[in-house]
Formats: sequence, structure tokens, C-alpha cells
Amino acid sequence: MPQQILMIHGGTTFESDKEYLDYLKNKKIELDRLVVRDRWIRNLAKDLGEDYLVLTPKMPNSTNARYEEWKTWFENVLTVLDKELILIGHSLGGIFLVKYLSENKIDKTIKAIFLLGAPFDDDLGEESLADFVLPENLSGFSDQVEKMFFLHSKDDPCVPCDHAFKYQKKLPEAKLVIFENKGHFNEEEFPELAELIKKSK
Repeated sequence: MPQQILMIHGGTTFESDKEYLDYLKNKKIELDRLVVRDRWIRNLAKDLGEDYLVLTPKMPNSTNARYEEWKTWFENVLTVLDKELILIGHSLGGIFLVKYLSENKIDKTIKAIFLLGAPFDDDLGEESLADFVLPENLSGFSDQVEKMFFLHSKDDPCVPCDHAFKYQKKLPEAKLVIFENKGHFNEEEFPELAELIKKSK
């Protein structure tokens, strides 16, 4: 039976509907970002092989994410998953997993968690975490996860690399993996993640 891997993607949050509408109206559109292209998540299953099953649920309204909506949907998804999981969280998906597991106990064994470009706090320039802000105590998270990996890139244009060091200070048992030029992990290939997952077994 293949090892299930659940991947929670990123998104954006806003303090109010007005801020969200202003964002939609004024966001500078980059034509290059509208071009259809592969992302590493589509290649992850191929890189891992048949011993793994990669699952990527679409989170509710990721452009204007609300924590309670994500929490409700995540709990629904958990009902159909195996007892042993590997979790991946990218960007907002990363802080969502830390917050959720800090505040809620699940009836699964989390063998490993990989958080990519995850924000730690509201030190993000113009963006806000809204209701995704972490609680002070993260022990509920660390108590439920066997192995923790925080992946960040020094050239991340969305979440500064120092957020990874903030996590490391709060969760010293986590392994920190710093890249030089992976940006916000939006590239087409990311074989390094597959290798880390395989080594974490």
C-alpha cells in the first residue's frame, strides 16, 4: 500500500472584503504568470515513484483564504485518509498546518512534515496573515509530528528567509533546509523534495 502524502497549497488572505476587492482591481498582472506550465507538484508523484500517493486537495477560495473554511475542509479531507501520513505545506498552506496542528489533535500518525516558504508572522510587507496567525504555543504541533523539515530559499520574494529561522528558534528539533535560488518554490522541477521525503522514511 503506497504511503499517502497530503499537500496543502498556498494562498492569500485579506483583513476585509474591501481589501480583497481592491487587490483584484489593482493587482499588477504579469502576462508570463498566465501561461500554462507544469509545476513541481505535478512531477512529485513521478519523482517519488509507485511507493507514494500524492494527494492535493483544492483549498476553499485560496485567493481570499479564511482559516475556518480551510479548517472545516481539511477536517473533511482527513476522514478519508490512512492512519499514517506525510504532510507538505507550501506558503500559506505551511502556516495553516502549523496552526491547525498546534490547536487540534488528529487521530493520525504524521510521519514527517515538509513546510516550504511558510510564513511565521505578519512581517510580510504588504500582505497580512489575517486569521492564519499562529498561537504562541506550538507544542501541539511538535507533539504530533515525528520529523519536521522547514525549506526556504534566500531569494524568496514573498516570504523572507528569516521566517525559517523564526520557526527554528521556536521548534529547534526541526531540520532547516536553506536553498540559494528556489524563490517561492514555484518552479517546474523540485527533485530535492522527493529525495528528502524518501530519506525521511
